[in-house]
Amino acid sequence: MTTTIQDLLPQDFAYVILTFLYSNFVIMYLAINVGKARKKYNVKYPQMYSDKENVFNCIQRAHQNTLEVYPGWLIFQLIAGLAYPISASVLGVIWVTSRLSYAWGYYTGDPQKRMKGSYGYIGLFGVILLSLTAALQLLHII
Repeated sequence: MTTTIQDLLPQDFAYVILTFLYSNFVIMYLAINVGKARKKYNVKYPQMYSDKENVFNCIQRAHQNTLEVYPGWLIFQLIAGLAYPISASVLGVIWVTSRLSYAWGYYTGDPQKRMKGSYGYIGLFGVILLSLTAALQLLHII
């Protein structure tokens, strides 16, 4: 008997996959914006930041911060998605969308405006909580 992906994954896991794709497009969008800002503000590689252009630094930080938290989110999104695919997808979309709000606030050059993306903690802590719940269920604690 042949095992298919449908045999291995929960029925609604397709939503989790779509959430991963959405996150990848957002990461690419943020990277493209850094590339455009490099040209606009004349910040050459391998320089990460500019000594003169604060707006460039804000654009770079928005992307860099997203990359810093992305691996952890991916792991928790996957675990939560295997156990609770619909809930994890909703929470994942909240987190990914918040990264856009975070970046657009940061792009203004006023770092305080990055806080417009703080609603993303709902998504991040949500998938962490779902992952913890899944682990506790596997351990027969709950």
